[in-house]
Amino acid sequence: MIKIWGKTQCPFCDRAKSLCEQKGYEYEYFQLDVDFTREELFEKFPTARTFPQITAHDEYVGGFTELQTWSEGYRSV
Repeated sequence: MIKIWGKTQCPFCDRAKSLCEQKGYEYEYFQLDVDFTREELFEKFPTARTFPQITAHDEYVGGFTELQTWSEGYRSV
């Protein structure tokens, strides 16, 4: 399961969701100020400086670019 922590009006968050849909990956999307606060984000991802922040199978992936690279090497979800 892929988990995406994002915010509104974030093109990279939208691209991450689209990539998951195109690849058929099961994912959950969490939105800033709805599902989590900035403080909660920094507790989970202390070095986060951009959106989205993404995990796959409970392992940190990074942002959209890292998800794209991860998906090129991953064949089965």
